Amino acid sequence: MNKKNIGVLFCAIFVFTFVACNSTPEVVKTEELPLDYTQKDVHDNEIKQIEALLSTKPVKALWRATILNDEVELNKCASYVASLCEGYLKDEDYFTAYAIYKSLKAAGFSKLVTSMTEKQIEAKYYSGVPGINTKQTSKLNANQKDSVNTFISGTVTVWVDLGIKVQRGMGTAERVIGSGFFIDERGYIITNHHVIAELVNPKYEGYGRLYIKLSGDEDTRIPAKVIGWDSVHDLALLKTEIKPPYVFNLGSSEGLNPGDKVYAIGSPLGLESTITSGVVSSTNRRLFTTGKVMQIDAAVNSGNSGGPCIDVNGNVQAIVFAGIQQYQGLNFAIPVEYLKQDLPILYYGGERLFPWTGSFGRSYRTSKGFDGLTVEYFLPSLSLARTGMKRGDIIKSINGQRVSTIDDMQDILRDFIPDTIINCEYETKDAEKKTALLYLEKRPENPGYEIYQHDVLQNSMIPLFGMGLVPSSVTDRKTFMITDLISGGIADESGFSVNDPVSILKTVFSDDKSAMYVEFSVKRRKKGYLDVNMGLQTGLDSPYYF
Repeated sequence: MNKKNIGVLFCAIFVFTFVACNSTPEVVKTEELPLDYTQKDVHDNEIKQIEALLSTKPVKALWRATILNDEVELNKCASYVASLCEGYLKDEDYFTAYAIYKSLKAAGFSKLVTSMTEKQIEAKYYSGVPGINTKQTSKLNANQKDSVNTFISGTVTVWVDLGIKVQRGMGTAERVIGSGFFIDERGYIITNHHVIAELVNPKYEGYGRLYIKLSGDEDTRIPAKVIGWDSVHDLALLKTEIKPPYVFNLGSSEGLNPGDKVYAIGSPLGLESTITSGVVSSTNRRLFTTGKVMQIDAAVNSGNSGGPCIDVNGNVQAIVFAGIQQYQGLNFAIPVEYLKQDLPILYYGGERLFPWTGSFGRSYRTSKGFDGLTVEYFLPSLSLARTGMKRGDIIKSINGQRVSTIDDMQDILRDFIPDTIINCEYETKDAEKKTALLYLEKRPENPGYEIYQHDVLQNSMIPLFGMGLVPSSVTDRKTFMITDLISGGIADESGFSVNDPVSILKTVFSDDKSAMYVEFSVKRRKKGYLDVNMGLQTGLDSPYYF
C-alpha cells in the first residue's frame, strides 16, 4: 500500500479535512426544463440534434430518438446502430459489439442484429477472459501438507522501477513494491491500481518499468505489462510471458461472514512469500464510492497491496488493498465480485470507465424493508430529466434486475460502460408503474462538483448537503428558504429544519475538487430563529450518486 492510498482511507473512515482550499467564483447557471416535443420547432430541432449525434455518438442518438418517438427517425437510428454492431462482430471486436447489442436490446431493436444470437455474442465476449473459467483442485487441509506452499507459489511480488529521484543533490532509487497473483495459465496477474498508478498516469513524465518476481526466486526480475486498470476499485490486470507455477480460483466473497477465517498472501515491506491469517471483521465498509469493501484482521503491511485474500480452500475471496499502519488489525480487501465484474473490461485493455445517469438517490425503506431507490436529484438535460422522471420517483429494476437499495443499483451499473442504454422500471409518487430508457454517461471523477457547475445553486444543495432550497429574495441570489431535508443528510444532522431562512455566504473547493466547504448564515427554527453562521463540509463523491 502506498502512503497516498492509506491517507485517503484514513480520511474516509475518520474525518474529512481540507489539505488546500481555493475560493471559487460564482458560476452562472441556468435551469433546464424537459423539452415539449409536441411543438414543431422543438421537434424539428431535436431531429437535427439526433442527426448530428448519429455520426459521433450513435447509441446516444438512438436513445434520443426513442424519447422523441418519431417513427422514421427512430427506425433510421436503430438500423444504423445495428449495422455498426454487425460490423464490429465481423471485425471480431466483441467488446464493442456486445455493448452496442445490449443497448439495442434495451431499446427493443436487438432483432435487427441477425449474424449472431445474443448467446453467441455473449460467449464471444467472455471467450478468453482470464479467471472466468479457472478451476483448480487444491485444498488447504491436513491431507495436503504442501498446499500452503502451492498457494504461495501462485503469488508474485510486483516491482515498479521509477528510476532515480534527486532531492537536495542526492539521488535515491525510487520504486513501488506490491503483491499480485496469477489467475490464468497465460500469465495474467491481478494487483492493485495504486501499485502501478504512475505507469498509467498520463501526467507522469518520468522513467518507469514493470517487473514481477516469482515466489522463491528473489533475484530474477521478469518483465510484465499493464493490460487494464480500474482506479475506482483499485484493481489492475497485468500480463507476463511465463507459465505460472499455480493459478488461483476466484471464489465468491458473498459466502463469507464476519468471523470466517481467511489468509492473506503477499510481500509486506518486500518480505516475499508471507502468509498471515485472521478473520473477516466486516463485509460492508463504505470506502469506495460505488460499493462496499471487506474488513479483515489478518496482518497486512505496505507491500501486501494486490495480494490474494483466500478462504480455507484456497479460493480468492478478496484482494488486499489497504491497511492503516497506526491502527493494527484495521485492514481492508476488495470483494472478488468486483474483480469478476471488471475482468472482461480490464481484459480488453485500457482504463476502466464507469457509467452514471447524473443522479443522486437513497434506498427506499418501507415497513417491510428496503424496496427500491428513491430519486432525490438528477442533472438537467441528462437521462432522467429527458425521460420525464421526477424527484421522488422510485426505481424498481434495471434491465429486469431488481433494485431494492442504492447498493443494488451500483452493483448493476458495474456491469456496464458509458455510452450504453438501459431499461428502467419505476413507480411515481402516485404508485403508477412506468418504464423509461436511460442513457449512461461517463461518471465524472467528482460528481458533486459536476452538479455544482451545471445546475442552479439551490438545486445543487440537494445532493451536496441534503436540503432543498427556494429563493426567498428577488434581489439577493444567495438567500433561500429550506423546503425539505433528506433524513440523515448533512443539513439534517447539523440541526437545520424546513422553513429555516438560509444565506450562502461562501463556497470553497479543495484543489483537486474532491471536497467542498460552504459557509451558511441560518436562522434555525429549533433555536428560536437565532442567527447562526455555520460552516459545513462535504466530499464531492459518494455511493449515493448513480
